[in-house]
Amino acid sequence: MSKIIALVDGSVYAQSVCDHAAWVATRKGAAVELLHVIGRRETAQSNLSGNIGLGARTKLMEELAELDAQQAKLNLKRGRAILEDAEARLKADGVEEISLRLRHGDLVEELQAIENDADLVIVGKRGEAADFAKLHLGSNLERVVRASTRPVLVTSRAFKPIRRFTIAFDGGASVLKAVDHVAQSRVFAGLECHLITVGSETLDIRHALEGAAVILRDAGYLVDMETLPGQPEEVMCALVQSGKTDLLVMGAYGHSRIRSLIIGSTTTAMVQSCQVPVLLFR
Repeated sequence: MSKIIALVDGSVYAQSVCDHAAWVATRKGAAVELLHVIGRRETAQSNLSGNIGLGARTKLMEELAELDAQQAKLNLKRGRAILEDAEARLKADGVEEISLRLRHGDLVEELQAIENDADLVIVGKRGEAADFAKLHLGSNLERVVRASTRPVLVTSRAFKPIRRFTIAFDGGASVLKAVDHVAQSRVFAGLECHLITVGSETLDIRHALEGAAVILRDAGYLVDMETLPGQPEEVMCALVQSGKTDLLVMGAYGHSRIRSLIIGSTTTAMVQSCQVPVLLFR
């Protein structure tokens, strides 16, 4: 049986992660592995005993060490509660095969250790520490997408029925991988498929677009193919806002990390502004 990894935390996006995981799992008959990682930051914040200087009383040191131990126990209890709540939501959504994994450490390292036999990773757009007022993305989101060898589904804040999906086509290797994935997947069966490229259409892009449409049509999809002028993030976000798509499929971080830091990233802009789930391929 195939497996989906769902990353859950204490944020409002955790419910959406579970609902999207259930949607994928029930459509393809997959198991879901729920992963919650107690980060090093959480552990470090509770480590007060190391801040005491010379001359501190022994009793105070002992009390602070006891506080550290209590905080560690609370983190474990909280982590188990998050996983159990997520498991209950998945069961209510009809998922039968569910496993729970609670770990300490770095989220990306723990994910890389278990993703080899997974088909998909699902993560919320924002985590517990994200600044909702400024609509910042979760601090771990880009790290997960860049590090994972699997497609990553970034969920919107709440699950909505998915009837139409759009592939943002740029002719790159990652989006060609996305086309092949969609063509072979049961998850997208019966959904409306839109294949869109944005910007100036070259002969090479046109040929690649038509080739992708052939692959999808041979897999049984009715494909609408279109080229639109403008900037990718603006055009695609306008498409989402118009209600013409429920899921966006695209390649992720096609340029180097250094270049992205200097000029920004289309991937980040799209995920940040789009109010639908985004399925990313590297």
